Amino acid sequence: MRDHDLVRRHTVYACVMGSRAFGLATDGSDTDRRGVYVAPTPLFWRFDKPPRHVDGPGHEQFSWELERFCELALRANPNILECLHSPLVEHVDDTGKELLALRGAFLSRHVHESFARYATGQLRKLEADVRTHGAPRWKHAMHLLRLLISSRDLLRTGELRIEVGDHRERLLAVKRGEAGWAETESWMNRLREEADAAAPRSPLPDEPDRARVEDFLFRVRRASAAVAVPESTEGE
Repeated sequence: MRDHDLVRRHTVYACVMGSRAFGLATDGSDTDRRGVYVAPTPLFWRFDKPPRHVDGPGHEQFSWELERFCELALRANPNILECLHSPLVEHVDDTGKELLALRGAFLSRHVHESFARYATGQLRKLEADVRTHGAPRWKHAMHLLRLLISSRDLLRTGELRIEVGDHRERLLAVKRGEAGWAETESWMNRLREEADAAAPRSPLPDEPDRARVEDFLFRVRRASAAVAVPESTEGE
């Protein structure tokens, strides 16, 4: 089975991410699509395993196989967790609904470390741009601030919200370079400090509910194994 066919025929959840999901879209913003597909269980019985992710077939479209998606979510990968909380869902079947119902099972205090590690890497890139070019890539600075706000609020409330709400105009001013690097960096540092302060008191559990997620994955695989292999996959 071709990789793109897996996405077309076996997607269980698809959403829009990026600026449109965050509430930061402007004229000309791209539409970033993300999804989760379930590779038919019989495909895993071959030497050549199905792909763990697929780029395409649409423009700005990227999808993960269910098991890989769950692995990354259990590790508190920021991009993966945010996919589960997109307000712009384009497709969801019964399996996708079960996946969305598991959103809380993936969340734990590990988000503090994973979000902070990701933010540190992005900040270093911005600082390198400032040293080299005198200014950062302002769009990237805006999105880092958005992530830091989301991380802080997640640790404070136990709920992940990706829409920026009242922060929209201030963030867009950063994107336009109107705030200046000193003010922008100061805001970033303050958000990181607030996240650090919230972490010890966070209502999030210490660990994600791995057993609950694994039970879901097992049931999906077992149900898929009971379905006959489509003829188009035979001998490929």
